[in-house]
Amino acid sequence: MAGKKKGRKISGKKAGLSPGSLVYVGSRTDEPVRISIMDYDADRIDEIPEATLDDIKKCMARDSVTWVNVSGIHDTAIVEAVGRLYHLHPLALEDIVNTRHRAKLDDYENHLFLVLKMVIQEPETIRIVFEHVCLVIGPDYLISFQEREGDVFGPVRERLRKTKGRIRKSGPDYLGYALMDMIVDHYYEVLDQLGEEIEAIQEEALSNPTAKMRRAIHDARRQVVVLRKTIWPLREIVAGLLRGESKLFQDGTMIFLQDVYDHVVQVIDTVETYRDLLTGAMETYMSSVSNKMNETMKVLTIMATLFIPLTFLAGVYGMNFKYMPELEWRYAYPSFWGIVLVVFLAMLLWFKNKNWL
Repeated sequence: MAGKKKGRKISGKKAGLSPGSLVYVGSRTDEPVRISIMDYDADRIDEIPEATLDDIKKCMARDSVTWVNVSGIHDTAIVEAVGRLYHLHPLALEDIVNTRHRAKLDDYENHLFLVLKMVIQEPETIRIVFEHVCLVIGPDYLISFQEREGDVFGPVRERLRKTKGRIRKSGPDYLGYALMDMIVDHYYEVLDQLGEEIEAIQEEALSNPTAKMRRAIHDARRQVVVLRKTIWPLREIVAGLLRGESKLFQDGTMIFLQDVYDHVVQVIDTVETYRDLLTGAMETYMSSVSNKMNETMKVLTIMATLFIPLTFLAGVYGMNFKYMPELEWRYAYPSFWGIVLVVFLAMLLWFKNKNWL
């Protein structure tokens, strides 16, 4: 993730505007805008994949639970129109179109507002991507706002379509729990894949400490840091709901929220473990590089030491003195090489006896 990133800079158009002004802050301005509705009770379900504002009004008149999903929040007019229908707080609408907002929970008495981060790992690049998701939970409705089409809520939709169990008999608070549970469960899937990547990094950091491996460790650590910053507020959100301060969440849903809280704590523990493992992997990498360098220096030092006496002999007999006694001797040259070989072998045996080789 080194270098400049598209969409990292937060828009400055909000400066000077009044609180509640809708200005999209994000990078997904080319996503299609789509509204879908699932309106249900214990006995029936109506699904409208391509809904309009008029469809929402019709559902509002029924005695049922309505799940409205809006994708493509860069279209602030649609967000504002949906908010006007349900009398959503202006500050909630402002946070919906600000994709840089951290996860949080706000209680506006007649509706609860949650900012969450949905995590997805792209299969092509194995890069972790976070999507801004907002949930508005009211007395008989739940509205979800997403940056783009595609989410992790497919299993929840299938449960609504195929079952007449608890989710169809419960209110929007249980639906909100189910959506939060799916978001947290998907953190597990991403962490499992990241865990496999970290295991491979640990092994290679010990056996093949290259510059590419150092970059891989830094990339994984960056992903873990972002995951930690994203997940920590989620614990506070669920804890706030468990305190039971909102009348919109029934007592029967609290036990399920406690399960979500336990899962969030487990995810946080896993992230902390991964962070420690990557710290250890970096230390292992640095130690392996240092050991590799020491081995290289050891070989070079031994080679240099072996040639020191040989260089001395070559230097002595390389002097151009006329009266050196061995210059006129017939066997001087082979004797020189014999002495060189004996000295070289003697030093090798000595190094080996000292366990330096």
